[in-house]
Amino acid sequence: MEASAGLVAGSHNRNELVVIRRENESAPKPLQQLSGQICQICGDDVGLTVDGDLFVACNECAFPICRGCYEYERQEGNQVCPQCKTRFKRLKGCARVEGDEEEDDTDDIENEFNYMGRDKQDTHQYQAEVMLQGHMRYGRAGDMDMPQVVHTMPQVPLLTNGQMVDDIPPEHHALVPSFMGGGGKRIHPLPFSDPGLPVQPRSMDPSKDLAAYGYGSVAWKERMETWKQKQEKLQVMKNENGGKDWDNDGDGPDLPLMDEGRQPLSRKMPIPSSQINPYRMIIIIRLVVVGFFFHYRVLHPVNDAYALWLVSVICEIWFAASWILDQFPKWLPIERETYLDRLSLRYEKEGQPSQLSPIDLFVSTVDPLKEPPLVTANTVLSILAVDYPVDKVSCYVSDDGAAMLTFEALSETSEFARKWVPFCKKFSIEPRAPEFYFAQKIDYLKDKVVPSFVKERRAMKREYEEFKVRINALVAKAQKVPEEGWTMQDGTPWPGNNVRDHPGMIQVFLGQSGGLDTDGNELPRLVYVSREKRPGFDHHKKAGAMNALVRVSAVLTNAPYLLNLDCDHYINNSKAIREGMCFMMDPLLGKKVCYVQFPQRFDGIDRHDRYANRNTVFFDINMKGLDGIQGPIYVGTGCVFRRQALYGFDAPKTKKPPRRTCNCLPRWCCGLCSGRKKKKATKAKTAKKKMSSRRVDAGPPPLALEGIEERIEGNEPEKVAMVSEQKLEKKFGQSPVFVASTLLEDGGTLRSATPASLLKEAIHVISCGYEDKTDWGREVGWIYGSVTEDILTGFKMHCHGWRSIYCIPPRPAFKGSAPINLSDRLHQVLRWALGSVEIFLSKHCPLWYGYGGGLKWLERLSYINATIYPWTSIPLLAYCTLPAVCLLTGKFITPELSNVASLWFLSLFICIFATGILEMRWSGVGIDEWWRNEQFWVIGGVSSHFFAVIQGLLKVLAGVDTNFTVTSKGGDDAEFAELYAFKWTTLLIPPTTLLVINMIGVVAGVSNAINNGYESWGPLFGKLFFAFWVIVHLYPFLKGMLGRQNRTPTIIIVWSILLASIFSLLWVRIDPFLAKSDGPVLEECGLDCN
Repeated sequence: MEASAGLVAGSHNRNELVVIRRENESAPKPLQQLSGQICQICGDDVGLTVDGDLFVACNECAFPICRGCYEYERQEGNQVCPQCKTRFKRLKGCARVEGDEEEDDTDDIENEFNYMGRDKQDTHQYQAEVMLQGHMRYGRAGDMDMPQVVHTMPQVPLLTNGQMVDDIPPEHHALVPSFMGGGGKRIHPLPFSDPGLPVQPRSMDPSKDLAAYGYGSVAWKERMETWKQKQEKLQVMKNENGGKDWDNDGDGPDLPLMDEGRQPLSRKMPIPSSQINPYRMIIIIRLVVVGFFFHYRVLHPVNDAYALWLVSVICEIWFAASWILDQFPKWLPIERETYLDRLSLRYEKEGQPSQLSPIDLFVSTVDPLKEPPLVTANTVLSILAVDYPVDKVSCYVSDDGAAMLTFEALSETSEFARKWVPFCKKFSIEPRAPEFYFAQKIDYLKDKVVPSFVKERRAMKREYEEFKVRINALVAKAQKVPEEGWTMQDGTPWPGNNVRDHPGMIQVFLGQSGGLDTDGNELPRLVYVSREKRPGFDHHKKAGAMNALVRVSAVLTNAPYLLNLDCDHYINNSKAIREGMCFMMDPLLGKKVCYVQFPQRFDGIDRHDRYANRNTVFFDINMKGLDGIQGPIYVGTGCVFRRQALYGFDAPKTKKPPRRTCNCLPRWCCGLCSGRKKKKATKAKTAKKKMSSRRVDAGPPPLALEGIEERIEGNEPEKVAMVSEQKLEKKFGQSPVFVASTLLEDGGTLRSATPASLLKEAIHVISCGYEDKTDWGREVGWIYGSVTEDILTGFKMHCHGWRSIYCIPPRPAFKGSAPINLSDRLHQVLRWALGSVEIFLSKHCPLWYGYGGGLKWLERLSYINATIYPWTSIPLLAYCTLPAVCLLTGKFITPELSNVASLWFLSLFICIFATGILEMRWSGVGIDEWWRNEQFWVIGGVSSHFFAVIQGLLKVLAGVDTNFTVTSKGGDDAEFAELYAFKWTTLLIPPTTLLVINMIGVVAGVSNAINNGYESWGPLFGKLFFAFWVIVHLYPFLKGMLGRQNRTPTIIIVWSILLASIFSLLWVRIDPFLAKSDGPVLEECGLDCN
């Protein structure tokens, strides 16, 4: 896949495929042109040998064949040249196959005895190739001309590394089998072709000493002693960890050796007991106090204000239940530390190619007028300059609006990246998004020792400013759309002129031949993707766009790991991917990890963070608590995924150690033990049957990861054919290339597919009807059914038994922009709350979904809390109205308190404050951040959450989709001008009303106390405290409504006059300054009526 292929647009359903080339490309070009000669089989470049010479497969006729086709013909084909029919000879760097002559003169010691030994990845590749060629044609066999697979019987090498030992005939050589019968564990993989063939161990010569075979010698004994010492040391470390496994999940794999390169890549750091134990104690005490508090509240109603008392008690019970759901998932908070040096030692050995896993990065955008192209360009540039092997990084940009502005901006970005990326890597700058790097108010010369840095930095800043001007020119040009639509540079109409009806489009901007920077080094791949859209199809918004990226990336690059970012979240730490790989590639922990979530950090927020945009309490308290259970929830961006987990597969099963046999003497005890075992076995079978019947459509059982590995080892077509084609088609769709790629657990593209066929298949998988009658959006990929697809997707993974990891590197991994004005912030919270309401009203509600899977109960509580919290707005709105009602009516929600009742009330308040203080102590969250979070919990609860409940009920139950639009009314050019911009929206009405009525209530209450005398001041203090609690929590909202000093918006003045008029009329009607009497006012007339 290379950049010169042009824009590929087409529709699979309409059988259309068009290649639109750039203006300097007049004639069609092949997709691979690296060294001149083209392979006559696959169309790729022939390439070079290990010595740098032109690769020549056949020495007789020099028929042009690439190395991949040459090795495939030798291993799986008929081993002869297609032109002259001469048998291929083994070339340097190639594995020996059956039939190679022993007396050839190839000097290749490293591969001399490599008998096509397939490791796990090669075996998965083999199965995928067979699947694609023999079993998954779907009537599309004409797309690719595949050679037939021919199985050969390889020779089995001897343990003596091919050298003869004196006086020992070959039949007496020792041989270690590659697997043990009866499901035993593999000991050591031997380099022979078919591990499914039975291997019989040969006996040793009894007359020879074991030292002749390497056993029993002094060197052998020394190595064994060293190994034992290291294992003892490792066992001590394991015992210090509490006798648990490294990942505390019970996996219990073979323990690694203790050299630096084999140690764990991360470690878990529990919160110190001096901080966490008091926190847990106060939680238990608070539970007890809450119990006694409700005992008093329920048994002591207020008879003269029964309605107020009942409403207040119901609200308080709801708040207590909500607190329990929020509190207990924070019972086991932990922190983690990564070791990047160990990752390099293990996977980046000196003098060898990097063994780090490839990764595909997704950037999603929709409307370039709302999401500025310059912001998206900075995100893409930070990805291309990341500190990771360039051949392992592929960036996919999803343009769900099919905007030519985004396409042209990405073209400009790819050109600027050729200069920006080498500058970043040469001087190791941070961050690697140019807009934010040049805007830093720090000493940029710190730790810089290269004399040319200042000169090159100035030149690069000028280049970036010119780049910004070009982007701004594109944005200005895009403001007015031509009547005939946009046209490309060669005069071709832009395929996406109709946003709702356009073909799928793919453009490789940076690839193999077109991806070199100014220094001649390779750049990561950059691919533009716009999925097909047609009227009458449900495209599922962002979730559908992400699933399209999953499929197209699987066809083109198929990295085993994915990282998704919003277009406004750039990589702030160039080692962020390595941080994630410390968990994903850890042999002890990584195999059960579905994703690694990073916290969200933001730029451009005011110092006081008036509207709690940083959300520090959630990211630094709640998420750490979840990491100690089963892992954090997925928050939509800044997350590294395991591709296999997105495919809906179950997590690897935990291998439990064998149970001890019963050694008790009494015979009846043994009978009881055997009876228990029989009962448990019967229950297990029944549960297994229920689970199998419940998960019929979750995917074919042969596709379970363990099952795949077991069947692959046989490598026989009969065993491959066990995978049901119909179930695969229903699960993943009718793309043989994509379905075959799902079998490659370690990633990698199919070797037999040409770049042209891959691009054609990529257009197929982004067609609008591809997901019809499949499991996409239900069991596979991002899950549909909610605007917050992130929570739902992570929830499904945890239900499959996976766990997630929360990674907080010292330098924030990613940074984004947040809406800092009041209206935009409320609308953001509205969208999140609406998604939670949709999940609560769906079949995926955590209250009843996912039982019997791998979801832990504390993790379930956190998901219940994440979906039920918008409903708290109803009791919260009622509770915040009660103070004004109490002040206006003279009633209260509690009777006159006794000494014991006062003690419980006071204890409850102390426990509430103590819980917050101890949370801040172990998490490191500041008191100002904690208080802002408490304030915005009330502001969002009485506005966004309440409207989300109404909108969710209308949408789910009545099918009415309502939207609350925002209209900008003002702004400023100064710093944080957006903070003071006022945008009127319906969401502002409930909190405004609460503020006004509580202020009126305070005035009425004080006036009534002045009028009634000294005795009325005592009961007034409780009511005033209640009202001030509401006003203080709504204070940031009040500041947002008022804006700057002397800059009160006109709409506020109008609302104030209107509300003041209404309450003035009510005030005249109530007239609280007159003394109240029970009957009519009577005057003495002076007459004696008696």
